[in-house]
Amino acid sequence: MIPTPIADFLDKYDALGAARFHMPGHKGAYRGDITEIDGAGDLFSDVGIVAESESAASGVFGSKTFYSIEGSSLAIRTMASLAVRGRGKRVIAARNAHVSFISAVIMLDLDVEWLTPADGGNRVFCGVTPDGVARAIDSSDEPPAFVYITSPDYLGNIADIAGIARVCHERGTLLLVDNAHGAYLKFLTPSLHPVDLGADMCADSAHKTLPVLTGGAYLHLSDDASKFAPFVKETMRHFATSSPSYPIMRSLDEANRILSELPGRLSTFAEKMGGVKKALSDAGWRLIGDEALKISLMTKPYGYTGDEVAEYLISRGIVAEFHDPDFISFMATPENTDEDLTALTSALTSLPRRAAIDTAPPAVTTPRAAMTPREAFFAEREALPPRECVGRIAASASVSCPPAIPIVMPGEVIDKDAADTLEYYGTKKVFVVK
Repeated sequence: MIPTPIADFLDKYDALGAARFHMPGHKGAYRGDITEIDGAGDLFSDVGIVAESESAASGVFGSKTFYSIEGSSLAIRTMASLAVRGRGKRVIAARNAHVSFISAVIMLDLDVEWLTPADGGNRVFCGVTPDGVARAIDSSDEPPAFVYITSPDYLGNIADIAGIARVCHERGTLLLVDNAHGAYLKFLTPSLHPVDLGADMCADSAHKTLPVLTGGAYLHLSDDASKFAPFVKETMRHFATSSPSYPIMRSLDEANRILSELPGRLSTFAEKMGGVKKALSDAGWRLIGDEALKISLMTKPYGYTGDEVAEYLISRGIVAEFHDPDFISFMATPENTDEDLTALTSALTSLPRRAAIDTAPPAVTTPRAAMTPREAFFAEREALPPRECVGRIAASASVSCPPAIPIVMPGEVIDKDAADTLEYYGTKKVFVVK
């Protein structure tokens, strides 16, 4: 039986009915929400009930696993900080990065070479390949501190992690993966989890695809990256709150037991999702992405914008994860019922097909950099409409959905193409260096 030391402690403490002369101020009105009292452990300690629970999670995932209660964002900043120590500040990163990685670039003053799709792609799909990573590393005078990619991306495309890891390791560098949307990949047969495929470190948002409260996440280290383990907690505390949420930690704790029984349920549910995808494809919808538990549709070939489909589905009592003018995505887990899947299938297959919309999303471009991201972010700024920003230097990243390819990064000069793209996605104002 997998232990649940955090949940056990919280239940025992609640049963005491003690007079609470400690934080939080609600004094027990919200059950299970406490602070680091005697016996409660500490998220940033190597001993105690939290560390014991993390040890159980490590056994479940087959890696050295640490908890985050601030989502993958905290794990991403932590692993980037660990990976650059003693290795220089030059890194290679896929441009479809979550804003948390961009904040790490700013805080750590990293020198980033951005990987962009060879065919222009779109703001959500970056298409990083082993060959592309190899070319980027080989064109440098020395190996980067690390290569950073996002997989799965927001549309459910899964990168060739094994191939990219092999390229990185042959060239003496580390591979870091934002696996925020793919924590469940560990429990497929065979596992598609980044660490199992060769990544050195990765961040999982447990709350996105596992039965965990929002904010619950993991930082995983491979065996080869275990040398970083003694420094994870000390590093993490510099980016995180000093008052971690015990309800979130409890949900991570209790998930360990649930996850040990997940593979069977996941296999059955993945088959059901396959049936939904087939029904939608047969009805004429164009599906994209590789993820078993995500359905992403290109809506314009069916005659609608993604925003229009989302509005229609809301009228049918269905809420999508993401939509924009070109796509709509749905995230499912075994916690979704058969009725949920039937309702989604019925709603989409009963929507009348119309003449295709032939407008395409703007191609991704990489504007010229005039300042470092850190210099631009901390410069005095002002907000202007996109059309008035042409020729100006962006002061912050324009990320319309996480993770996605920012139209401009801090320090880049906004050109006409960037302004057009900002307007296409409905951006009303942009922060620029004053």
